[in-house]
Amino acid sequence: MSEITIVVVDDHPLFRQGVMNTLSLQGGLKVVGEASNGKAALSLLRNLKPEVAIVDINLPGMNGLQVTYQVNQEKLPTRVILLTAYDDQDQIIHAAWAGAAGYCSKDVEPSRFIWAIQQVHAGKYVIQDQVFSSSEFSSWLYDKMEKARHSYSEPGRPFHPLSDREMEVLICVVKGMSNKEIAAALEISHQTVKNHVTSILRKFNVEDRTQAVVYALKHGWISLKDHISLP
Repeated sequence: MSEITIVVVDDHPLFRQGVMNTLSLQGGLKVVGEASNGKAALSLLRNLKPEVAIVDINLPGMNGLQVTYQVNQEKLPTRVILLTAYDDQDQIIHAAWAGAAGYCSKDVEPSRFIWAIQQVHAGKYVIQDQVFSSSEFSSWLYDKMEKARHSYSEPGRPFHPLSDREMEVLICVVKGMSNKEIAAALEISHQTVKNHVTSILRKFNVEDRTQAVVYALKHGWISLKDHISLP
């Protein structure tokens, strides 16, 4: 039986090396490449076309959800397993919606992780400890989306709970801009900014702007390194 070819993508070198070391100890698996950011990962997947990609959700620049979505849009043969340090239902829905074939928490046991890779390679879908066929997965995702629909307007791309304009406002909030500054930067009214901020707080189920920023960073919708200039 030929080995399953794998690319590992994570911006933390120690964790990335640990994943590759774990896979190298398992027969039948072959790591053929690694990347530390989404843009490099996508280039690697286009060139190498591995069977499976292990991708961290919270990557600098292009996040893991964006990479997954683009892989599916381009119909690349790679099936993506997304890894996350923050395991919750919102993120699971967006991972599935982006086209991920697998979704695992980073604290998964190595044996279960390898099992998930094997299941995904075999054409299954693995969400945490659940395994689905293609039709079962479609039904599961539809059910999850219906239950969550009240929390979402037309989603922005790629795969965050906010509209594109709300995402622009959120990025400005992350930069520490006031509503007045946001209105000037985006060329919209002050009231419109207030409306967008209120909508963001509602969708994230948080009480203030600071909590919204923490939520967005924690769940990988935005990256601090992309939007803040640090000294």
